[in-house]
Amino acid sequence: MGVLALLWGSGFLWIKLALQHGFSPVHIVVVRCALGAGVLFALSRATGQRLPRDHRTWGRLVVAAFFCNAVPFALFGFGEQTVDSGVAGVLNATTPLWSLLIGVALGSERGLRPLRLTGLLLGFAGTLLIFAPWQRAGLASWGALALLAAAASYAVAFAYMARKLTGPAVQPIALSSAQLTTATALSVLALPFGDSPSSDVDLTGVVAVAILGIFGTGVTFYLNYRLIADEGPTSAATVGYLLPVVSVALGAVVLGEDLSARVVAGMAVVLGGVGMTRKASARKGTREASGTAAVPVPSAARQPYCRP
Repeated sequence: MGVLALLWGSGFLWIKLALQHGFSPVHIVVVRCALGAGVLFALSRATGQRLPRDHRTWGRLVVAAFFCNAVPFALFGFGEQTVDSGVAGVLNATTPLWSLLIGVALGSERGLRPLRLTGLLLGFAGTLLIFAPWQRAGLASWGALALLAAAASYAVAFAYMARKLTGPAVQPIALSSAQLTTATALSVLALPFGDSPSSDVDLTGVVAVAILGIFGTGVTFYLNYRLIADEGPTSAATVGYLLPVVSVALGAVVLGEDLSARVVAGMAVVLGGVGMTRKASARKGTREASGTAAVPVPSAARQPYCRP
């Protein structure tokens, strides 16, 4: 769990380093998706999982790859051009809040309990504290809004994939490889509209993108899959709480990013709100797990790749 949190949480650091060393946001997306797809394809072959062959699944993968990979990956790149990597990790933590809002809007989240409603309001209050629009030095900028939109895009993808790309017949590693392959193709189509990499691309930038694609995008899915299978979805979900902590710590230590008391306080409020909204779900998952004799691969492990 610690390794998984470090790899996922460090993704914002690698994006920042790649941007500082010559890569454009769109090129970062293309390379990380291609490398991640390659890793997952190799793992799917090693585990005997086959890529989907029907047109309907590939059509659904286009939608999932758009909202879960191509769009948020690009938005993180654009956002981190003006916003610190640590703050990017904190804003990414608002994804469960957007998911809850979408569930309420679609009617799939019925009977919203006071605890979850309080958590929802608290989470967005923490986000407002981070943005601090009442200050001239606040984060109410296009970059910060892009990061918030990325988190919302993940939530849209979660809602779509839960309905269209889950089930007992789904082979998660192969499906995730197919999804990242689709995301690579979508990102390539955006290359003519993005900035070209500058002549300042150096070894640091190349290494940063390579680590982001191979470890932060490919290997992390396999580790998450194993964690869910070994410990259950409820335990695996706790990794999400560690990601903003890792991103803030690495941003401060490695990049020397300013760690203001206001941002730390906002992060604490956001995580507290997210924890309250997920408490009921965690209890439900625990009850279901305790009533099952053997669960080789929980349903959450069958979902395609969708992480920052």
